[in-house]
Amino acid sequence: MSIRHSTSIFLVLIASMALLPACSGSGDQSTGSVDATMDSLVTAEWLNDNLDSPDLVVLDATVMVEPDDNGGFRIVNGRGNFEAGHIPTAGFADLMGELSDSEQSIGFAVPAPEQFAAAMEALGVSDDSRVVIYDAMGGAWAARVWWMLRWIGFDNAALLDGGQSAWTAAGYSLSTEAPARSAGTLSVNLRPELIVDRDEVLAAVEDDSVNIIDALPEGQYRGDFTMYARPGHIPGATNVPSQSLLDDTGHFKSDDQLDGLFKEDRDTRTITYCGGGIAASADAFIMTRLGFKDVAVYTASLQEWSVDPELPMTTGEDDVGE
Repeated sequence: MSIRHSTSIFLVLIASMALLPACSGSGDQSTGSVDATMDSLVTAEWLNDNLDSPDLVVLDATVMVEPDDNGGFRIVNGRGNFEAGHIPTAGFADLMGELSDSEQSIGFAVPAPEQFAAAMEALGVSDDSRVVIYDAMGGAWAARVWWMLRWIGFDNAALLDGGQSAWTAAGYSLSTEAPARSAGTLSVNLRPELIVDRDEVLAAVEDDSVNIIDALPEGQYRGDFTMYARPGHIPGATNVPSQSLLDDTGHFKSDDQLDGLFKEDRDTRTITYCGGGIAASADAFIMTRLGFKDVAVYTASLQEWSVDPELPMTTGEDDVGE
């Protein structure tokens, strides 16, 4: 699939995350004994200490973005990367397969809640599970799965800080063994407000009580270049690029640093978007960790928005965040 394809073009923006240096150290969390509690962001050391816990389900959500022969990029299912080596016990959460609605015209469309829950059950997730999600491409893919789990009402999930690179940098080995885990039983207690459609975003453009955040790179936001039908951003949106969430080792920045990126009020309704709801999920993940109480992701994002000339877009840097 070429980057020039309209349903997948946004994914090149995630590729820059993959070019970060391999993680040279761990995050700020300290290791400890095996514990039933779990933060929403865990270190490789924590995961290694807890890997044999029977309630812990590890998921690899990698989607690869690679250069093509035409100077662009192509999207590659991460299953090959998974089969070449993954964190022991991990299952493959296929965002190009059962975790998307293939009947939709846009890439990575959100499946029906019951379809998503069934896919999670097949991977061994139950109501009483703890789930750690990682990827090999900067964390945004894992954040998308984390957000969909929240969407169906499952909260006991975490991202692996630094992803697969952090695991190998800590000296832990990868496995090529297929995971052996029984199917789980997972309830759906849907939170429909966590994922929004174009109509709610359009209403938010005229509603000063709702904030909109663009998670794309600053140049794309300003309209210096475009990978979509039209340049620029949704009017009124501020810009917090998902790449700005990471330090130069590929870990998330400290809470204090991240807090400085988001100027919005923690109690205000906030919608994040990008090209297809991947980078936007990383912003939403961090905002939730920072205490934002009402965050939603516009998962269709500019894939859908930019092709409709009736939907407003603007260029410039007046709304660019710090």
